[in-house]
This record gives sequence, C-alpha cells and structure tokens, in this order.
Amino acid sequence: MNSPLRIHTPLSEEVVLRLKTGDRVLFNGPIYTARDAAHQRLVALIGEGGEPPFDLRGNVIYYVGPAPPRPGRAEGSAGPTSSYRMDPYTPPLLDRGLKGMIGKGQRGPEVVRSMIANKAVYFAATGGAGALLSMTMTASAVIAYADLGPEAIRRITVVDFPAMVVNDCYGNDLYRQGRAHYETAD
Repeated sequence: MNSPLRIHTPLSEEVVLRLKTGDRVLFNGPIYTARDAAHQRLVALIGEGGEPPFDLRGNVIYYVGPAPPRPGRAEGSAGPTSSYRMDPYTPPLLDRGLKGMIGKGQRGPEVVRSMIANKAVYFAATGGAGALLSMTMTASAVIAYADLGPEAIRRITVVDFPAMVVNDCYGNDLYRQGRAHYETAD
C-alpha cells in the first residue's frame, strides 16, 4: 500500500488533477466546517448576490459539527457527517471555486457532474473516529453563523488529517469501483 500523500490547503488545481480515487491523503492547513443549515445559508447568500464569509476558491469544507473541546484542545470529537445532505447545496459552491469536500457516504450524480466540471474532489474521513480526528486539529475559530452552535462555520487548522479520495475530478467513484471489484471476484 502506498504512503499517504501530504497535501496543503488551499488546494491548487495541480494537486486536484493529480489526486485519484483511492489515494490516501493527509491534509495540512486550514479547512472549513459546515453542515446542512450553514450550507443552506451560504447558497441563499450567493443567490442574493452576496459574498460567502470565506473565499471558496481552492478551499475544502469538512462536513462536521464538532463537539465542545476538552481543555487544551482546539475541538472536541469531530467525525464526518453524511454528505448526501449537502448535495442540493454543493454545485453552487463548486461553481464558486470550492475544490474539496470531506464527509462520509456517496454523492449524488449532480454533485459528481459538478465536481468533474469544476475540477474538484470528494474525500471520505473515517466515521466513528471523531475523537481521533480531532487530535489533528490545532486551531479553531467560528467565522460565521455562530447562532448554529456546533454547526457554525469554523476555520480549523489541521496537521496530517487523514482522508481518502472517493470521487476524483475525472468522475471515478471508489464506492462503485470497490463494489464492482467484489461483485466480479470469484
């Protein structure tokens, strides 16, 4: 098995084009957190001609609502949430330059088409490992929608945050490929 690729945010197009389905990565740098309600507000704001509270270009959104941190920690348990709930809001964010999303579970066909058109990547983080994932977070600050509590948009800084490429910018899908492999294996 190959060593994980250490990548830095924001993501350049060169990095996105190099990533392939099944690649293991270690994120380093700032990523943003957002779930359903925050996505709904972001897309409404864009639809009204407003600017998002952070520059989407090259950035990565982690679908998470972290638990309160223990003393001395940047965040509490921070495991991924199901990504399909963000599907209705994702294409407009990709159109504005978002290059990566981290969550769990499959993405819908519209999101996959938008990832191809916008050269973006979807990563999966390990569900059920929120306490371990939070150990990679060195800083955290709420930057928008504080009234949403744990679902507010945060800018978190990560060091070697582990994830895997599920959908690359070429339309490949790790879940479909894995299933096909085992359905045809004898």
